[in-house]
Amino acid sequence: MIRKQYEFEGNVQGVGFRYRCVMAARALGITGWVENQWDGSVLMEAQGEPDALDEMIKRLEQSRFGRIDAVKQIELPVKSNERNFIVR
Repeated sequence: MIRKQYEFEGNVQGVGFRYRCVMAARALGITGWVENQWDGSVLMEAQGEPDALDEMIKRLEQSRFGRIDAVKQIELPVKSNERNFIVR
C-alpha cells in the first residue's frame, strides 16, 4: 500500500476530470481525494496498491475528455484510517 500526491496540468478543469478520478478510484479500490486548484491544475492524493495507482493514471491519460499535459507526483505517508475517495 502506498500513497501519492499527483498534480495534473493541462485541460483538466471543467471537463469532468474529477468525476473520472472518482469513478476510476472506486473501481480500483483506491482511497483519497481530488480537487481543483486556483491555477487551473487538479491536485489528487490517492492511496492503494502500486499497480492500482498506475492503472488509475493510465485510465485518466487515455480519457477522451480533457487533456493532461504534465503529471507531477510525490510519495506521501499512508493514512491508515481513510476509507473513501472524494471530491473536495
